[in-house]
Amino acid sequence: MTRRALLSCWDKSGLVDFARHLHRHGFELVASGGTARNLREADLPVTAVNDVTGHPEILGGRVKTLHPAIHGGLLARGTDAHMAELADHGIGAIDLVVCNLYPFENTVAKDGVTVMEAVEEIDIGGVTLLRAAAKNFERVLIVCDPADYDGLVAHLDNDTVDGDLRRKLALKAFTRTAAYDTAISGWMAGLAGDGDALPATLSLVGERAMTLRYGENPHQVAALYRAPGSRPKFEQLQGKALSYNNLVDLDAAWAMPREFTEPCVAIIKHNNPCGLATSDTLIGAFDKALASDPISAFGSVIAVNRPVDGAFVRNLGKLFVEVLAAPAFTDEAREILGRRKKNCRLMVRHAGAEQSWRVRHLDDGVLVQTNDRKGVDRSTWTVASKRQPTAEEADALAFAWLAAKHTRSNAIVFGQGTATVGIGAGQMSRIDSVRLAAWRAGDKSQGAVMASDAFFPFPDGVEAAAEAGVTAVIQPGGSIRDSVVIEAADRLGLAMVMTGTRHFKH
Repeated sequence: MTRRALLSCWDKSGLVDFARHLHRHGFELVASGGTARNLREADLPVTAVNDVTGHPEILGGRVKTLHPAIHGGLLARGTDAHMAELADHGIGAIDLVVCNLYPFENTVAKDGVTVMEAVEEIDIGGVTLLRAAAKNFERVLIVCDPADYDGLVAHLDNDTVDGDLRRKLALKAFTRTAAYDTAISGWMAGLAGDGDALPATLSLVGERAMTLRYGENPHQVAALYRAPGSRPKFEQLQGKALSYNNLVDLDAAWAMPREFTEPCVAIIKHNNPCGLATSDTLIGAFDKALASDPISAFGSVIAVNRPVDGAFVRNLGKLFVEVLAAPAFTDEAREILGRRKKNCRLMVRHAGAEQSWRVRHLDDGVLVQTNDRKGVDRSTWTVASKRQPTAEEADALAFAWLAAKHTRSNAIVFGQGTATVGIGAGQMSRIDSVRLAAWRAGDKSQGAVMASDAFFPFPDGVEAAAEAGVTAVIQPGGSIRDSVVIEAADRLGLAMVMTGTRHFKH
């Protein structure tokens, strides 16, 4: 009995060769629209879907395969009763479906995509084909990924198509449609809300993009998952394989330089900046960032917001760098790094919008929050002290405020101009963070400004900062003891700015 294969593919890579193998194995080829044209151009015998249905494609191709002559052939079980019913209606059984979907995820990831452009990439017929074939996996084979073509050909050649293979391919098809629907519902949720609304029902679907050597520790298993069909935000050019901790630090590192329009360098260690600076040049920014904490910079992750050239690489000197991320690398930079720092992982950041939400798993569920998009808005600042900050202090406070936003709470940042000089991160008490930042800054705390990610509950933090040489402070305010803290600032001659915005980062 002749077997029939239905082919309806947006992604036609490898399709012609695969179809030739199916034809060799005796499959009658049925195809829709552009897929049929593609196969005819390759001199393969193919029956058009509209010849099977007796109805032309309509609505500009929106309706092609949605017809009983197609879905009856897919959904009929292999029983005598079902086969007889198909025969009564003149419908032939379909034994294999080759189908992949319109690239909805890629479309909505593009900058400036319109609603109409996105809507037109919502596949209806393809999803229905995948679900119908996968539901009837005991009789119908379903191939939704060109990466599976060669494997299926090998099974056909060796006559090893079995139940396990059918279930595996069906699972992949259902996983793909689930991910596709998740992408569409997420996009629609963005249209329906103000961009910050969280859904009543959260669906998370990811394809395993990378298996990692291990997790945070060698006894933990780990992998990177990414939304199906989505383009990786980072591309690795060279260096060792990435680790779990590299990826966590890379995510934290890149968030910092993208806050600034000037050349910026962020040097990250264990999810915290040990140095952050901007300057007129990338080399100047690196030198200032490194000076903030040159000891902790050993084995760091570095992110920059300008292309990396040979001069910048030479300026790294002997510093051991785990990961270096940038918008681009020159050939000279890659060549030098390949010789001098061959294990350093070079990561190119591709353009694209950041994720709208941040997700963290708990033992009791999943926490979801919108991204912290607030930057510096001086119009909302209130000077709480008697002394106004100077123009230079105000600029330094603005920079330090952004640095504190990306530092783990309790976060204290000492800054000079547009560079950090001392950072206290992740301490259980704010005064300890102040003391740690002062200790790291050393003599550079003289004339520095200080940023705190949250309010000071007591005046001791401000007093310790003044003792270290700090002249101006920026903090959210909002403590029941604000008046006592402000009195301390006035007594010590400090300028104190209240932002009214907190930047906890746990």
